Amino acid sequence: MPNAFPNDRPAMSETEFTAFDHQMMARALQLAERGRLTTKPNPMVGCVLVRDGHIVGEGWHQRAGGPHAEILALQAAGDAARGTTAYVTLEPCAHTGRTGPCANALIDAGVARVVAAMPDPFPQVSGAGFEKLRAAGVEVGVGLMQTQARTLNRAFFSRVERGRPWLRVKLGVSLDGRTALANGESKWITSAESREDVHRWRARCGALLTGAGTVLADDPHLTVRLQDDTDFIAPIRVVLDPGLATVARGNVRQGDVSTLYFHAPDAKPPRDIALLRHAVPVTRGMLDLGEVLAELARREINEVQVETGATLAGAFLHAGLVDELLIYVAPVLLGNDARPMFDGLGITAIAEALKLKLVDARQVGPDTRLLLQPEGA
Repeated sequence: MPNAFPNDRPAMSETEFTAFDHQMMARALQLAERGRLTTKPNPMVGCVLVRDGHIVGEGWHQRAGGPHAEILALQAAGDAARGTTAYVTLEPCAHTGRTGPCANALIDAGVARVVAAMPDPFPQVSGAGFEKLRAAGVEVGVGLMQTQARTLNRAFFSRVERGRPWLRVKLGVSLDGRTALANGESKWITSAESREDVHRWRARCGALLTGAGTVLADDPHLTVRLQDDTDFIAPIRVVLDPGLATVARGNVRQGDVSTLYFHAPDAKPPRDIALLRHAVPVTRGMLDLGEVLAELARREINEVQVETGATLAGAFLHAGLVDELLIYVAPVLLGNDARPMFDGLGITAIAEALKLKLVDARQVGPDTRLLLQPEGA
């Protein structure tokens, strides 16, 4: 087949794709999402192989280190893969990592056309997959449902493109915006249904993060505890503890899940306690939160959920490092003396108010779950 798309051709606009193309890419995205809890740190990817208007093979990346979506779809199609169109939610890889290059596999199988939602920003892929396909005479179209594909893998893209994970702050609050009584009591403001829902959000993450104050006050486990047999990769636990004051205690050190402590450069770790730790600079009396996230990205953490008190939550928000807020609002009132959601925002005028956009709102048991993003995020 002649190469209809020279290497320097820009991505096709969505108007150049047919309604059937859209339908097949929507199916590929649907397949990709099945790997939400198990592909990290890899992106979620789905692939659909179509011949003469019929699906002959499907696949999705199921677990890091396992076959990629394209390989599973080709295996499902067998000899029927020759002459097909492959709809894939991300550019096929062209390098050998823990698995072989998918671009080569598509070429070897005789796939005639590849429609990809978007390029892969990962440096070892970025454009190389498309270039290899075109050089082999495979027709390539790029850009179909790119917005949906980017949203699906926004945490992966955050790590690769921004050098920091996607960061979500989770809060359980009263109707008057309070997270605990003045004495620190907070169990339980929200319902059992909300707490179960939180565990499903935890399962998406690469890390669950809290501060030393929360460890001392609430003794959290920071683990994923689901009521069914859903498969997931457990997130690591991260504690920001400048002086390493909490390392000898707490549920956060129990079980098989790793716990990583971030601390000040001059902190002295206990000699008799095995500890996974990393020192970061201290800025204005607080650990450098940007460096914390950069180190988590270097450890291939795509998504972080922060579950902590008002001081640390406020510090992340004030630093502009929060990508979204997950807030469970219970139909209770705690009064003026109770603790707020955020401290230290430094807002002194209405013009300085932090504006949020509502992404989703729904009922969870008796509570209302709000998903919000800072404007511009």
